Amino acid sequence: MRYNHAELFAGVAAAAPERDCIVFREKRLTYRAVAERVNRLANLLLSRGITVHRPRAELRPWESGQDHVALYLLNGNEYLEGMLGAAAARAASLNVNYRYVEAELAYLLDDSTPRAIIYHARFAPTLAAVLGSLRTPPDLLLQVADESGNALLPGALDYEEALAASSAAAPPTAPDPDDLYMVYTGGTTGMPKGTLWAQADILESALAAFLPEGFFDAASLAAGVELAVASDRRVVLPLPPLMHAAAQWIALAGVLSGGTVVFPDVVDRLDPAAVWRVIDREGVQLMNLVGNSFATPLCDEFERGGYHGRSLQLVGTGGAVASASVKDRILRLLPHVAIVDVAGSSETGSQLSNVSTSAEPAVSGVFAPAAGTCVVAGDRRRILEPGDPETGWLGRYGAIPFGYLGDREKTERTFPVIEGRRIALPGDRARHRADGSIELLGRDSVTINSGGEKIFAEEVEEALIVHPAVADVIVVGRPSERWGNEVVAVVALAPGSDPTDAELLADAAQRLARFKLPKAIIRVDSVVRSPAGKADYRWARELATQELSAQKELIP
Repeated sequence: MRYNHAELFAGVAAAAPERDCIVFREKRLTYRAVAERVNRLANLLLSRGITVHRPRAELRPWESGQDHVALYLLNGNEYLEGMLGAAAARAASLNVNYRYVEAELAYLLDDSTPRAIIYHARFAPTLAAVLGSLRTPPDLLLQVADESGNALLPGALDYEEALAASSAAAPPTAPDPDDLYMVYTGGTTGMPKGTLWAQADILESALAAFLPEGFFDAASLAAGVELAVASDRRVVLPLPPLMHAAAQWIALAGVLSGGTVVFPDVVDRLDPAAVWRVIDREGVQLMNLVGNSFATPLCDEFERGGYHGRSLQLVGTGGAVASASVKDRILRLLPHVAIVDVAGSSETGSQLSNVSTSAEPAVSGVFAPAAGTCVVAGDRRRILEPGDPETGWLGRYGAIPFGYLGDREKTERTFPVIEGRRIALPGDRARHRADGSIELLGRDSVTINSGGEKIFAEEVEEALIVHPAVADVIVVGRPSERWGNEVVAVVALAPGSDPTDAELLADAAQRLARFKLPKAIIRVDSVVRSPAGKADYRWARELATQELSAQKELIP
């Protein structure tokens, strides 16, 4: 069975109308209430002609036949309403990074050409600064009131007032499983790209592990809904911002399977106390986070006391390094929990996993592959067999995206046909081990070519962060007269720690070949990461290069 998100949600809401759907601050919205709000938004969009205009079968992989709805929002019920309301109107929602400055925001909005933008009032000044310069201005602005108190932008509608004035009846649309799910990449190593998925395919590639057994084999939508509603209701907490794919996937898994999605009271930053309070108050069972940058402060807060965490069953982590030592720390504090390291991308869904429990020592970097995951040879001409020693490209076939919005060249390069299969190759390097597991080495765009050797930044980060004095680290390359490029580690140390460079290198040398060790270590108070915890390699590279320039200026 192939599912459309809007139809599946409507079916679940009809089958379990009084079940809690979304809990956020003082709001406790049932499935009936959320379904009504989704319908009101869909009908509002439709009243402005925001919907589908060309069927998928008529389009090329990089084309969209649907209108787009930009979600410029912090986490909360409005984000999920925006995704589902757009889907119900047969438009396609898209994520906007709320940390973007004006130039970045203008680029994204010009690239995606949304006909509607739903945004929190706090972002109104930045949005106002770019609206006049957009090639295609939006037809509808919906402003969500917040603590900022910012007035409505000219022509904008208040979100709640607009929904109240719209019909709560089911919209007169016939959603299709091939309607778009669109997610923009983070742009940490290049300009953001709009990845175009069929809604049915993202369910299979990114959400399958959260859905009941037999869900995709169901003979009808009604049968799939019955399976979802009959399965154990799960309370899930998407901790990273919903503007990032991994958080969207756990949130969608919650509302499309009859679960309850909860958010902490504080959503504009990571507030560990607020997170633990909502976990204990709402009985959260499943939470996802981003590597050590989320896990370490959460562990620190838990150790201060006042929380029990008894309801937690599974902690998913991905998007950044989650070191074995930090995972072991989580398991010491919460021995009943399983930790699932998940690797994937906007182009592949959840592709690799690694489970750690208190009964097994935590490991990092080696994963079990999901269905369709493979490693492709460096020349992109063949799929490597398990045990082949070649370092190749991590790929996935089967349920993968159509392509990148408006970009034929990148679509054809990222989704080539190899051995008769269309394969997504987003740029990660990997080895397929003889036992069938996959060793993930890191994104090729942050690979360092030093003295003719390829060194994977994430592999060096994994080796350094094991040291108990290292709180966080980003590894980059910078120009070198001797090596062409040299490895540099930008390190934030744990409070009260002050190891020498030699001590850090000696420890890492137990896990790395000598040529991979950093040629320099730069110490910083804190490492710059995105709100989702992803490493800011551009910042680290600039810092490393500036440090080199400063050193040269000191040489007479």
